[in-house]
Amino acid sequence: MSEEHTEATQAMEAPTVEQLEAELKKEQYRHNYGRVLRSTAFSLLVVAAVAVLVAVLLLPVLQINGTSMTETLQDGDIVVAISNSKFKTGDVIAFYYNNNILVKRVIAAAGDWVDIDGEGNVYVNGELLDEPYITEKAYGNCDIELPYQVPDGKCFVMGDHRATSIDSRNTAVGCISDSGVVGKIMFRVWPLEEIGIVN
Repeated sequence: MSEEHTEATQAMEAPTVEQLEAELKKEQYRHNYGRVLRSTAFSLLVVAAVAVLVAVLLLPVLQINGTSMTETLQDGDIVVAISNSKFKTGDVIAFYYNNNILVKRVIAAAGDWVDIDGEGNVYVNGELLDEPYITEKAYGNCDIELPYQVPDGKCFVMGDHRATSIDSRNTAVGCISDSGVVGKIMFRVWPLEEIGIVN
């Protein structure tokens, strides 16, 4: 028998059981790897979608632009709001205004009477408002007729930096509809040295 004939015979021999088992294990590994990879990718996609929904619907993250809320919040601060939470006088809220989101402080609720004297003292229902969050009082850019009654379903807001803030004192902004409120600002998360609850 020639050497060529022997090699051809060996090449045509059936694979051994060990070879078949090894090949089967390789195929099973490939199949399982692909399934695990698809499952992991799907899980990560679901987690990312849930995180986006939570961030948009429940805990919007916002960046402060401008100086209307200094000293409480600075330009560039990043804050977290809580949607659908009840807010009251003194709370800092975010709201929609002309396709932008503004951040101001709630001064008065629907039905309240607001008055501001020439020195910037704010009165709600005839009582001087205690405002420890402001460093300097100012009459500001006010073109509404005072005293002013807050309409139903709305709230009266002002920035903490009274001299520069354009807010409910001006007809350009006016009172904020409750339905336009994005949420109550609860936490500052940036810069790191200022992280904490917003009062």
